[in-house]
Amino acid sequence: MGAISGEEFLERIDRLNSEIWIDGKQVEGKISKHPAFKGVLQSKASLYDLQVDKQLKNKLTYLSPETKEPIGLSFLQPKTKKDLKKRRTMIELWAKQTHGMMGRSPDYMNTAVMAFASSASFLEGKDHCFPENIQSLYERAKKQDLSFTHTFITPQVNRSQFYYECSKEPISAKVIGKNENGIIIKGARLLATQGGLTDEVLVYSAGGIMEKEFAYAFSIPTDTKGLKFICRESFVEGDSAFNYPLSSRYEEMDTVLVFDHVLVPWDRIFFYDNIEAANHFMLQSSFHPFTLHQVITRQIVKTEVVLAVAELVVETINVQEYLHIQEKLSEIIIGLETMKALLLKSEIDARLDEWGYMRPSITPLRVASNLFPKIYPRFCEIIEIIGASGMVSLPTEKDFSSDIRSDLDQYLQGANKNAIDRVKIFRLAWDLTMSSFGTRQTQYERYFFGDPLRLSSLLYNNYPKEKYVKQIRNLLNLSDS
Repeated sequence: MGAISGEEFLERIDRLNSEIWIDGKQVEGKISKHPAFKGVLQSKASLYDLQVDKQLKNKLTYLSPETKEPIGLSFLQPKTKKDLKKRRTMIELWAKQTHGMMGRSPDYMNTAVMAFASSASFLEGKDHCFPENIQSLYERAKKQDLSFTHTFITPQVNRSQFYYECSKEPISAKVIGKNENGIIIKGARLLATQGGLTDEVLVYSAGGIMEKEFAYAFSIPTDTKGLKFICRESFVEGDSAFNYPLSSRYEEMDTVLVFDHVLVPWDRIFFYDNIEAANHFMLQSSFHPFTLHQVITRQIVKTEVVLAVAELVVETINVQEYLHIQEKLSEIIIGLETMKALLLKSEIDARLDEWGYMRPSITPLRVASNLFPKIYPRFCEIIEIIGASGMVSLPTEKDFSSDIRSDLDQYLQGANKNAIDRVKIFRLAWDLTMSSFGTRQTQYERYFFGDPLRLSSLLYNNYPKEKYVKQIRNLLNLSDS
């Protein structure tokens, strides 16, 4: 089958019988028609449509060497720097289609599955490890153009350093048994974005594991018996693209996964009861280099959008002559160009790994992943400061179709724009930064790749500092002790 269209994607999602709960009610009927999900699913469908578009498919797909079918480029295992650039071009095209607002566009998890498959040999010969199942998942995902969500973290019950779960019933999902068919999981996991809206969910115990019951990784269909998705409140405030230009299109639901004696078949398991695999496979695999490469590419596109919105606000109220305004927008430009340079350096310094795949250099990507959570909230603040009271004095689409239209036209016009265009721009700025959708975006980017302090520690502990220290040791003729 290979690369699918948007219509095929929606039909497949609607055929799922997933258990999804939102606002105290279980979702019934077609998922793609539900008010909380239809916007983001339509946006995802538009991505799949691009890869079957005659003018774009060569930039978004590659031909399978075995079947000659077109395969989504996010599944490509890069062997050369040219392959890396192809992947980046594809990611850019999809990110621009969604204005960088979808952190869980399908290419993110496609990249994760590809990276795990590229490093599956790490698990060979280890107890309770099944690298062949990772490879099988990757092949199936390519051929069927499967979509995934994932969960890597446990419920936030007690974050003290020495907390051990001792409740009678499991809180964090763990293995409570096994039989001839597979392992049995009970408990909960966070934080599956678009949970219930994908073909499968990849479940992984990522680091810090001390007990075998929590050391596992697998992928199962979203509608597996006993698997329940509990949604947070929806941030879709309405269908109007005028009122909610971003949230009506790109609101990605976040969910808690509840496992109620879920049976995970043996052929779906990557590993279990193996603390070493749980703590080291992700770090030793190419997961971080490849997924960070995808993430930073999307974040660059998102920063371009932020800069454009900020500039439109500045133009609309004619404040571009002020030096403090120029300085604020220069902050965004500096951040944007820094991110671009770091991404490019990761490709220039890319090297073949031990399994023959071209990994982007991890160091500049780690620098970028430490930088963006700090600068993105500041960029949103800049838009809020420049927009000032204009960010909250915002009529709706229906107001412009009412008897007060003449008042709006007179009093809400911009320096060089009519009232309706001015309000469109400011509603976009508000939805980006101040709405429920906008504030969730800020929090999402702060913690996209985990705790910022851990990211800083990871960068510090893996950075080749000694070669610079050696120069100063030689300068001062210091001993090596």
